[in-house]
Amino acid sequence: MPMGWWWSEVNVVPASMQRMVVFALAACITMTAAARDPSHAPEMTAAQIIEKNAAARGGVEAWGKIQTMAWAGHVDSPEIPGRKVPFILEQRRPASTRFQINIENQKSVRIYDGANGWKLRPRNGGMPEVQPYTADELNFARDAQVFSGPLMDDVAKGASVGLSGVEPIEGRTAYVLTVRLKTGATHRLWVDAETFLELKYSRDFRTASDQPATATVSYRDYHTFDGLEIPLTIEGSPAKDKTAVKIIIERVALNPPLDERAFAKPDVPRTHANGVTIDTRGPGRGTGGVRAAPNT
Repeated sequence: MPMGWWWSEVNVVPASMQRMVVFALAACITMTAAARDPSHAPEMTAAQIIEKNAAARGGVEAWGKIQTMAWAGHVDSPEIPGRKVPFILEQRRPASTRFQINIENQKSVRIYDGANGWKLRPRNGGMPEVQPYTADELNFARDAQVFSGPLMDDVAKGASVGLSGVEPIEGRTAYVLTVRLKTGATHRLWVDAETFLELKYSRDFRTASDQPATATVSYRDYHTFDGLEIPLTIEGSPAKDKTAVKIIIERVALNPPLDERAFAKPDVPRTHANGVTIDTRGPGRGTGGVRAAPNT
């Protein structure tokens, strides 16, 4: 469940949506239960919550068997009502990611190979250009979560996790965890006190103008794919008072064959021919590979 390390720079997309598409692809429990008194949540330690979260997501061992993963879907934004912006996210262990969005027949691609990152951006009236990640973008990418979700991935990186309290959130009761990575980055996570799935995630970062900001994402509509729980809706904003953007995951591929060259520095005008096959089977059926997300 990756979280935003791509600042898409397609000129035809509003700036706030660019940042959110970047941040959010990374991806939820449906909020239908009545609000509860936070005091009713059982007393638990951070270690117990981490253990239950891993079990709820499908287990550390099961997630460890996933070496590649791909998501396909679209982005909804109030700034472009009635339009669906398609995206595809490909991930390869240990930390390689490739994110592409298509807008008005133009492709914008962001690639991170675990050490270096590049942006392939269309230019109005000219050939696409490739630029390296900035220092801030590299730092953001190195701290981002891949595959297993915020909590499992952060713990795997040696982060320290503390329980900050219990809060009501969108009709649910959630444990609030503060996560401190070895790099010094701090994340906050809200874990459902009943399902132990992540409900919300926030992270501090610096904008392109070097201003401090906090990005917040909500996870909704979890579905099961070969025993693994994956949120199919990710919604949030790159900063306070910014327009919220919703990312809808329509297809999930587990362990698809992904060429290593897809995560290398792109050539211009090289384009990436995605080889992931998407079938029409629903989540939780069959034995492996690709699943289609249900209509939501």
